[in-house]
Amino acid sequence: MGKEKKTAVDEPIYDARTLGVPKMLVLGVQHLFAMFGATVLVPILTGLSVSATLLFAGLATLFMHLVTKRKVPVFLGSSFAFLGGYFSVKAAGAELGFTDPQSLVYACVGVACAGLLYLVLSLICKAFGSKNVMRFFPPVVTGPIIIAIGLILAPSAINNCSDNWWIALIAIVVVIACNIWGKGMLKIVPILMGVLVSYIVAALTGNVDFSAVKEAAWIGLPVRLENTVFSLFGADNFNAGFLISSIIMIVPIAFATMMEHVGDISAIGGTIGKNLIEDPGLHRTLIGDGVGTTIAALFGAPANTTYGENTGVLVLTKVYDPKVVRIAAYFAIVLAFCPKFAELIHAMPVATIGGVSIILYGMISAVGVRNMVENHTDFQKSRNVIVAAVILGLALGINFSGFLGADITTAGNNATGAISFMIGDMKIGLSGLAVASIVGIILNAILPGKRDEYLPNQENSSSLGKF
Repeated sequence: MGKEKKTAVDEPIYDARTLGVPKMLVLGVQHLFAMFGATVLVPILTGLSVSATLLFAGLATLFMHLVTKRKVPVFLGSSFAFLGGYFSVKAAGAELGFTDPQSLVYACVGVACAGLLYLVLSLICKAFGSKNVMRFFPPVVTGPIIIAIGLILAPSAINNCSDNWWIALIAIVVVIACNIWGKGMLKIVPILMGVLVSYIVAALTGNVDFSAVKEAAWIGLPVRLENTVFSLFGADNFNAGFLISSIIMIVPIAFATMMEHVGDISAIGGTIGKNLIEDPGLHRTLIGDGVGTTIAALFGAPANTTYGENTGVLVLTKVYDPKVVRIAAYFAIVLAFCPKFAELIHAMPVATIGGVSIILYGMISAVGVRNMVENHTDFQKSRNVIVAAVILGLALGINFSGFLGADITTAGNNATGAISFMIGDMKIGLSGLAVASIVGIILNAILPGKRDEYLPNQENSSSLGKF
């Protein structure tokens, strides 16, 4: 596949000069497929625009490469970590009389603010050093938060599977088979294969309605003003209290995703044999991820995150040239301008979504456990037990509490519990995850005893919300 060079880890790599344009394009398409299944699943689950998601995943990736001096071969796709936040905001909005599309705009404001938190951490890391900052966010805090995210989402997966358990079962079996026994790319894209096989079976058995696909245009704009944050300006039914609640519900999730970011950048560095935390620097990668998330949210797309699937492609192909990943970003942008393609995604059966979601949501919780295991969290320490227990107890207890407004018959899709209070005429609501995150961080900081530290290495790629 062209002339080889050697890296610091003595692995062969190839670049654009040795591969040539045709092979680079093929490898770019491979990266596109690696991120595709999980990236489009987020807008399907939340109700956000598939086209806008693809557009801003591509643009965010290109911005990340620009700000990191084109040194990091990373793709930014949709983050599953914020799903619980979207669902909580939609539930709160329904109680206020907002439709799901209206509530999603408020949720996007919260995600945009979460992206800005990355910039704050970037500045602090630049000023005080990454190690001094991350000691406030050890695995004993971020691990239980990640576990809670997956458990809170799990009921919605079961509800979706209930639409057609046979279709859901096909998706589950294919994902497991590809991940356990698959070879090469099949092992890297199990979500995509699960979706495709289940979707095809559903279509062949008459369980898919393609009428919207036939009516959709081939070319169109991926962003609509009414789905963007800018639509709130001058809106007749604007609710400031709901806006503040949405921000408070979603922003704490960033504490977990920022630690995921550190793990993923470390993993990529370990793969290509370079210390990316030092050069181009963690502060630069945080800026790329944070700005990408904020801009995407402003235009109605989901939060972005570094994609472990694409790191897997790097391992498989040993092609570490960032230009290959940028090619995938260009392809994603082109697909964003095809409404017919977006409608094909929207036509996907609910049961297919439910099937892959069962595994995805369970994997989120499993990643939280792995996060603590790999960092050797010591549960012989009473302080660690208390911190983890309080986080899990508050996150799950508040979210599923009927006394606090949860509807346990539709948990994960509609009404979830929240602690509400009034500030003047504004009603503010705090989700279980928001309360748990804030309390967990404070508890870990004030309880006596030595605090655990986050120890990023190439094994610590959390891949939160990704498979």
